[in-house]
Amino acid sequence: MSQERRKRQQKRERKEQPRKGLARNIVIAVLTVAAFGAAYYFGIRKRHSRMDNFAQCLSDKGAKMYGAFWCPHCEEQKADFGSSFDHVNYVECGVKGNTRAQSPECKQAGIKHYPTWEFAGGSREEGNKTLQYLGEKTGCSLP
Repeated sequence: MSQERRKRQQKRERKEQPRKGLARNIVIAVLTVAAFGAAYYFGIRKRHSRMDNFAQCLSDKGAKMYGAFWCPHCEEQKADFGSSFDHVNYVECGVKGNTRAQSPECKQAGIKHYPTWEFAGGSREEGNKTLQYLGEKTGCSLP
């Protein structure tokens, strides 16, 4: 092979190398992002499904939370459940448009402070409760 031909071949190989390396790096980056995305999705989904069962158990055992949309302690309690709070038996006591008004259901129940948890048998406790405490009180096991 002539020296001139060898030089042209080396020049072509140098031009092709960055393209191959760039494509490989893009594929690796996409696969890495996809792997982390899948791990995050399935990890969160599994956690929420376990919390869903706990929240549903609380409702099945007669636990009920009275709260108000404007109450910061109620928001903290809801955050403990995450999206699983949808399964908690919840009564909204606040009336939209009037922060001082209380819904008729909460007035009739005699709710004075938020959040208030009511348990089977009619016992009540005011304030935020840990998930562990709610589990012990109702017999529901935490995930």
